[in-house]
Amino acid sequence: MTALIDRFNGAARRVPTWPLYILCAIPGFWFFYLGLTGGLGVEPIKALEHKLGELALQFLIAGLAVTPLRRHLGVNLLKFRRMLGLVAFFYVLTHLLVWLLLDVQIVSQIWADILKRPYITVGMAGFVLLLPLALTSNNWSVRKLGPKWRQLHKLAYVAVLLGAIHFVMLVKGFQIEPYLYLAAILTLLALRIRPARRKVAI
Repeated sequence: MTALIDRFNGAARRVPTWPLYILCAIPGFWFFYLGLTGGLGVEPIKALEHKLGELALQFLIAGLAVTPLRRHLGVNLLKFRRMLGLVAFFYVLTHLLVWLLLDVQIVSQIWADILKRPYITVGMAGFVLLLPLALTSNNWSVRKLGPKWRQLHKLAYVAVLLGAIHFVMLVKGFQIEPYLYLAAILTLLALRIRPARRKVAI
């Protein structure tokens, strides 16, 4: 098993990240095309919002899984974590833009919805937390901020949790899918917790 993981890690190190940005963005453009051509049903804007939001959650979860995979299984995907985070932000942003520009469209209504609809308030809070993380996901920011960069990027844990709560609050009635996302996120966050080391009595 160890040899297999070592071979996988070696292969992963040779994979360039830049083509993955393009590859990971393709589903978003595909769903947008389906919306334009009638492939998303009778409410294409709502369906497009849902698809983009779900993709955002999936990539956030993938980014969250990188450290537990390395810590508990030895699978090293650290070089892809920034890419996963930026792609996730791309989908969060497009999800928001579809809601703003295609769904609501009226500025006063947008502000009213943010204030009066809790699931939108939670979703917007998650987006606000992700914004500085996306803006500082570059080598210059890592060097400039130093140790503060890691502290800042811990906001991702709160943001992804808010994203899952947004999904749970959004759906009508009981649906298992948003709770599966929430359970996956809570599990990954729990796996990141390091157990306290016991002091050895002398």
